[in-house]
Amino acid sequence: MRKITINPVTRIEGHAKITLQLDEVGEVATARFHVNEFRGFEKFCEGRLFTEMPNITPRICGICPVSHAVASAKAGEMIMKVTPPVAGELVRRLIHLGQHISSHALSFFHLSCPDLLLGWGGDPARRNIVGLAAAHPDVARRGIRLRQFGQEISERITGKKIHAIGIVAGGMLQPLTEEAREALRAWVPEARETVRLGLELLARHCAEHADEVRDFDRFETLYLGTVGPEGEHELYDGRLRFVDARGGMLADQLDPARYLDWIAEQPVEWSYLKYPYYRPLGPERGVYRVGPLARLNVASRMKTPLAQAEFERFRALAEGGPVHGSFRYHQARLIETLGCVEEIELLLDDPRITSDETQAQARRNQAEGVGCSESPRGTLFHHYVTDAGGLLTGVNLLIATGQNNPAMNRSILDVARRHVRGNDISEEALNRVEGAIRCYDPCLSCSTHAVGSMPLVIELRNARGDLTGCWARGTGG
Repeated sequence: MRKITINPVTRIEGHAKITLQLDEVGEVATARFHVNEFRGFEKFCEGRLFTEMPNITPRICGICPVSHAVASAKAGEMIMKVTPPVAGELVRRLIHLGQHISSHALSFFHLSCPDLLLGWGGDPARRNIVGLAAAHPDVARRGIRLRQFGQEISERITGKKIHAIGIVAGGMLQPLTEEAREALRAWVPEARETVRLGLELLARHCAEHADEVRDFDRFETLYLGTVGPEGEHELYDGRLRFVDARGGMLADQLDPARYLDWIAEQPVEWSYLKYPYYRPLGPERGVYRVGPLARLNVASRMKTPLAQAEFERFRALAEGGPVHGSFRYHQARLIETLGCVEEIELLLDDPRITSDETQAQARRNQAEGVGCSESPRGTLFHHYVTDAGGLLTGVNLLIATGQNNPAMNRSILDVARRHVRGNDISEEALNRVEGAIRCYDPCLSCSTHAVGSMPLVIELRNARGDLTGCWARGTGG
């Protein structure tokens, strides 16, 4: 037996490694995705006031801090038994949509386009956003501008592009000014055009590599996402919906506050990420996915016309059932981005959004609260338990990347079995294995990124653990 280690996995947010165990004839027997960092965020939040959490929990992540702030604020509102004013909800929704645009733009244009436009086997020193800017400057520039648009929404309202402040239990501390509304409205046409460019670019790639896209990584799972009252796609609010691998409804309009009735977790020995599963079916049959692919698989429709047209093309790929191919996460991500741009335009046209009445006041009225929102990577839960003084005695954060952990392990196994053979380990094959993880756009820590080449070490070990071969990339060796 031999083992290949890819450490670290590049062009993802955080640090991880992949190990591939080969059998006696050089075929991939097992594959595992290791998250080798432990942060303990839940534990060190105990003893803090629950009202502090919307300012603390965004520090979990530099890419999706708004989703954490929103879920945290919602948990606090449940504890306080308060509903934010209309303007507070609208402004929060606006910032949340902007964060989705920023994150999705980063994932597609910065982290995935180098594979699509520069090739899976391109020089790793140039197969990144810097190399993309040299070879395709307009695509790189547009991607950077689209991400900037999403961040600009937060900065115009809260004064900060990242780790926005002002999202609180009860609403928002700051209103949206008329000047900021007009500045953001002027940016919408460019953002919409860039997303359409991305969709066209991806469509060309899928047409030119139809067989590869179809077979890249396709396996059946359940899917989870939040939907509106009529099953419409919903990122900010809504109820939980589970569908099975054939598209059948397992459960619908579930109260997110009861998430533990439907979701369970089990630890695995090789990672700090647990294995969540759909509780009624157990850990073997209950593997589910979250995120853009899952949200489009559970939704009945999109809320805006341009996104709806793309949604219909997307769902036609599966001829009535869910779209299972992990590569289609990229397409789903762009469709969501288009819907976000359209919804932002509608919000900016709503006269209520510039009202100064953005926050409701209340105190602790019950011990426990659960907040839920859709982060860019999937359904996110914040669950708080407090004492009589409002201090946290228990915190549970169920993160989207953790929920995708079983599926990510299955994805790398499928791709590795297709492209890795014994000692014939090419750069292209290893990058495709990494690419399976990038489909999910996992967020493993505070989103550290490298510009240029990140080191990659591949080790081959026999069944006794002896090192029999080693390849190094980006280490100078």
